[in-house]
Amino acid sequence: MKLPIIKHFQKNNDAQKLEHTIEVLESFCEHRSVKEDEMDVVGELITNLAGAVEMDKMVKDGMSEKDAANAFAKRVLGSIDQ
Repeated sequence: MKLPIIKHFQKNNDAQKLEHTIEVLESFCEHRSVKEDEMDVVGELITNLAGAVEMDKMVKDGMSEKDAANAFAKRVLGSIDQ
């Protein structure tokens, strides 16, 4: 997860475009010829894209971009700690 990339995605793309991109990347990973190292890279991209979608929702609900980014990061780090 890279917060600067998530912010960039969120600012420069609408949520629908990000969700479609996630679907395409998930489909790519389902193909049998995709190697583990490729899946790792795609997984990182999906995480960043999903973070941008979540941030976009929080910003639209009235949260500042900074607070939305921090809330998302805390949620991810909290789920890792469990």
